[in-house]
Amino acid sequence: MSREPLHVPAGHEKGEVMSRSQNLLYSVVRGAIHLYLLAWHRLEIIGLENLPESGSYIVSPIHRSNLDSLVISAITRRRMRYMGKESLWTTRITGWFFSAMGGFPVQRGSADREALKAALTVVSRGEPLVMFPEGTRQSGPVLTEFFDGPAYVSCRSGVPIIPVGLGGTEAAMTKGSKMIRPVRITIVVGEPLHPDVPTDGGRVPRRAIREQSSRLGAAIQGLFDEAQLRAGRPNPPRWATESVAPLGEDPTDVADPSEDAS
Repeated sequence: MSREPLHVPAGHEKGEVMSRSQNLLYSVVRGAIHLYLLAWHRLEIIGLENLPESGSYIVSPIHRSNLDSLVISAITRRRMRYMGKESLWTTRITGWFFSAMGGFPVQRGSADREALKAALTVVSRGEPLVMFPEGTRQSGPVLTEFFDGPAYVSCRSGVPIIPVGLGGTEAAMTKGSKMIRPVRITIVVGEPLHPDVPTDGGRVPRRAIREQSSRLGAAIQGLFDEAQLRAGRPNPPRWATESVAPLGEDPTDVADPSEDAS
């Protein structure tokens, strides 16, 4: 099956530096989103002290709603970069807008080495990067099978992962819904997870990646439970739900993207 052509503005295919006008547009849009969340969803943010004041980090939230990418922008005034599904770049208008918002496309379900290279480029410049470890929207109270992409970038670059729980977003806009309900939304920002692996530029052991992923999964689940409770929509006790699925093989870490194919 052939891929649809993507409309990525020239110079923004691989996480390149954003222009001054794009940064200004991001600030305006982010401010409007923040005001909307405060007014319509009574937004509450817990744990902002866990965000580094400078330098790069990887924000890894639970993913339960199309609102999540908008909601996560409220945690910092700094301009964040986003790894987004490539379907957002299938038209010129959306391609221009999501690139201006700091996004770059990733092909889900395949070994997208270029997307990982872009992610490493972004964090090497000291920019915050958003990566949803589940890859796509899921539903329910338990973190589902997720990918190792955030852990790989963290271990490869040495930057910390910031796990985040989002409470109320699924109730505000459920999968398949086009309506947004005025539901309370809570963000709980967790403590940074620093990679426990030497960053000498060499190949990263798969064991280290999996260990970082396991830590991330446990942290996100706890933060999600807390966020849901604070939003007034507590998750059921863990014994009443399915257990967390085993980590999935990340299609992006089949090969080290730092090694060009011959």
